[in-house]
Amino acid sequence: MSNTAPPLDSRATWLVAGGAGFIGSNYVRHLLRDTDCRVVVIDALTYSGHRESLADVEANDRFEFIHADICDAEAMACAFARCSPTVLINFAAETHVDRSIDDPWPFVRTNVNGTCTLLEVLRRHNRKFPEKAPCRFVHVSTDEVYGSLGATGTFHETTAYAPNSPYSASKASADHFVRAYFETYGVPTVITNCSNNYGPYQFPEKLIPLMVLNALEARDLPIYGDGSNVRDWLYVDDHCAGITLAALHGDNGGRYNIGGHNEFTNLELVDLLCRQLEKSVPARTNAAMRVRGVERYEDLKRFVTDRPGHDQRYAIDATHIRRELGWSPQFDLRRGLAYTVDWYLQNQGWCETVTSRSYDRERLGISD
Repeated sequence: MSNTAPPLDSRATWLVAGGAGFIGSNYVRHLLRDTDCRVVVIDALTYSGHRESLADVEANDRFEFIHADICDAEAMACAFARCSPTVLINFAAETHVDRSIDDPWPFVRTNVNGTCTLLEVLRRHNRKFPEKAPCRFVHVSTDEVYGSLGATGTFHETTAYAPNSPYSASKASADHFVRAYFETYGVPTVITNCSNNYGPYQFPEKLIPLMVLNALEARDLPIYGDGSNVRDWLYVDDHCAGITLAALHGDNGGRYNIGGHNEFTNLELVDLLCRQLEKSVPARTNAAMRVRGVERYEDLKRFVTDRPGHDQRYAIDATHIRRELGWSPQFDLRRGLAYTVDWYLQNQGWCETVTSRSYDRERLGISD
């Protein structure tokens, strides 16, 4: 078996599991905008996956939506038989560390069992149609599988796994199954491990949208511990471009780290957000700030009890994907934050809709 994947036909059908979530919905737009392929989304529409996130592409004649759970093998087999995809991109996952602390089992079900279901259905589908080019499995994972870094160093594709949260443990397990299906069955697979994504359509439990929406309402801006934890921030459009390069040109059985080269502490990030909000919605013009009697967004910051097992620092070395596939991030954090803040300001109706039934921006992830 050749280790190098043949070029894939971008005009074929790409199946996007989890395409109604944050990164998935942005990826659907990327495919419809930058390729000629047909895009079929499969999503169970859990609390963080919403049809509202795909409203602007619903009328596109190259787009189709299937409401189904990736753990449902029969539904997945039917989808494969009907769509006959060339590429499967797997975004479907439970992703919030705090929720995994409260209850790990949904993470095991979706992230591990769901990934295994997709792999097995894809393997059987490829065997059933040996005359066709096999469908390729692109598994979108996280840098959190590598654990935590100290003050120096970066994560490489060869870094040993050391997950510290139930979320990252579930993603690590899924990564291993993907690798095993390549090594054991010859299923054509690619794994990507990304740093922290941000951008439009991110569910407001995550740090950036949470801070933006809380600040607009003059609510506290909760910062875990002393705010010194470091993350490498990656604008979602940059991530989408890297995934497509890996899908089209990556090695079978390969792994590609995708990072933004934007390391900031959580405290630094919140300060940047406050400054960007001051440009977009000056605190003096914000009625909620006047009611609370607070003059600056920075004065809303509050240090709260740290997350259990909170990783200190993530940083990705993206040399491999740059050298092999020519990828590099186009957005630095300040530019990306400006776009992101403006999007949330202009789409507060979306935020209200997706949180109205399930989330009031309360603190999650306090272990017993």
